[in-house]
Amino acid sequence: MFRIVLFLLTNLAIVVVAGIILSVLGVGSTHTAGNTLNLANLLVVCFVFGMVGSLISLFMSKWLAKRTTGTEIIETPRSAEERWLLDTVAELSQKAGIKMPEVGIFPSFQSNAFATGWNKNAALVAVSSGLLDRMSRDEVRAVLGHEIGHVANGDMVTLSLIQGVVNTFVMFFSRIIGNFVDRVIFKNEDGPGIAYFVTSIIADIVLGILASAIVMWFSRRREFRADEAGARLAGKQSMINALRRLQAEHNMPDQMPAEMTALAIAEGQREGFSLAKLFASHPAIETRIAALEALQIPDQVPNQGALWR
Repeated sequence: MFRIVLFLLTNLAIVVVAGIILSVLGVGSTHTAGNTLNLANLLVVCFVFGMVGSLISLFMSKWLAKRTTGTEIIETPRSAEERWLLDTVAELSQKAGIKMPEVGIFPSFQSNAFATGWNKNAALVAVSSGLLDRMSRDEVRAVLGHEIGHVANGDMVTLSLIQGVVNTFVMFFSRIIGNFVDRVIFKNEDGPGIAYFVTSIIADIVLGILASAIVMWFSRRREFRADEAGARLAGKQSMINALRRLQAEHNMPDQMPAEMTALAIAEGQREGFSLAKLFASHPAIETRIAALEALQIPDQVPNQGALWR
């Protein structure tokens, strides 16, 4: 029920905000006389709706992550482990040149972690209880370095912008296809008819699935960069050991909410059909380990000194 209400409220916010922006810009109808498309207006409308939806999701990301994962923010440490977690994130953040993010723990037997936030100086880094239970401190530190790397690289913002651009072109070409079917096949010249709307919706779905391969390609690229960041901040061998620990749990069903999968350090196994290479948010862990092993960086990192570059 919470997700349904959130979905409805988010879409209502998108419609309201996009409507205000289009009104301010003075953008008119996307259709002209004879049921022809005004491509310039259509592109602006699609861009506004595509980017507004993506940016609203970005600004809501921390709140949504806390609600969907049950993350409890550490404000006052209640144990030596929580104190160590805060101190480690503070140290790694300083090395990476970003402000201290919020730090949290979420309940999950699966070893996992994620980072999110609308900018690198207002982020959230969280680890699962299972990860803390089964990983050594060096491995946890490497995982935290990986997540700090995502934040320092601005991956959440970049991913949202890419998603917004992809949304724009999916909407744009879907409506061109819908208009073609409505005018050419159904011979409708009295404005957009039912064929336009039905075809546009179907095209939205089909093109959206195909376009998601682009977003997932970037998601996989950013994992390599975050692995390198974790290795530079916490030591290459520690990062490799952490990935091997995750690899041992790779066949475990994914306990992360679907909307959080791309933000996690690892993608677990999901039931159902999937094209792993095109639509996976993460590269295969053995590929990530091989990429790290090829890097010419120290296996261990001293506690002092800035290592970010």
